[in-house]
Amino acid sequence: MVYVGIDLGGTNIAVGAVSEAGSILAEAGCKTLASRPYQAIIKDMAELVQKVIRKAHVTEDEVKAIGIGIPGVADDQGMVFNCTNLGWVNVPLRAEMQKYIHKPVLIDNDANCAALAESVAGVSVGCKSSVFITLGTGVGGGIIVNGKLWSGGHGRAGEIGHMCLVPDGVPCTCGRNGCVERYCSATALIRTAKQECCNYVDTAILQKAGGNIDKVNAKMVIDAAKEGDASALRVFNTFARYLALTISNITWFFDPEMIVLGGGISHAGDFLLDSVRPLIPPCQMFEKLALPRLELARLGNEAGVIGAAMLGR
Repeated sequence: MVYVGIDLGGTNIAVGAVSEAGSILAEAGCKTLASRPYQAIIKDMAELVQKVIRKAHVTEDEVKAIGIGIPGVADDQGMVFNCTNLGWVNVPLRAEMQKYIHKPVLIDNDANCAALAESVAGVSVGCKSSVFITLGTGVGGGIIVNGKLWSGGHGRAGEIGHMCLVPDGVPCTCGRNGCVERYCSATALIRTAKQECCNYVDTAILQKAGGNIDKVNAKMVIDAAKEGDASALRVFNTFARYLALTISNITWFFDPEMIVLGGGISHAGDFLLDSVRPLIPPCQMFEKLALPRLELARLGNEAGVIGAAMLGR
């Protein structure tokens, strides 16, 4: 049996035919061109599905289901309530997709799909419970219980980025203040770095940006911190403390076997893990209680396609 996964992003659409075990058998993709009507985008998705079915040398009858990972929220009926990157509000994604392909269509948030992918074919294989945290422009999350996604009573479980971390803290795009996303995202790292550059103009961060503070990005901050620049280390260590506190809160509430870090910031690799791991035990109440393993995601860009496909499994 074959499953098809669609990773729908604001910039690109990636589609793959995926085996029961989570291996990609064939892939195809195109630009999203998000300014177009949703009907045109969904038609492109359907054509890519048909393309990967042919490339995988299977028939449509052998495809069990189609899964779609979106940077937004959908209900059980396949209606996308909100997808900011695409400008979608109340888009009937499932119904529109089934005009072209008569297969079950399952839809979930892209962070949930990444969590599922890692539990099926990535670093958290074999774990009964895990939490995936994606550290990118924002912060997302996904919860796995007994090999399945836990979406909660209203489909909002795993919205780690919008837990309150600092009461009355930095305003968030969600309308609240002090959310995890404002302190543990690439956006947060850049914001803090720019503040540091204003205070210490000789920092290596600014040098890497060619003296232009507007060009500062997360990789520059991480690279400067790895090189031992004092300002960059202050910025990164502050980021690591907030992330450790977030992980501690998740641990006390959910007690997963593993916490997986993905997204752009996770490309810092062992430097990230070595910075965060020592900060977690001091946040715990009882020293002798076991902590979840903290690991890096392994599947990279393939996680979205694999996870979306596994929605149908």
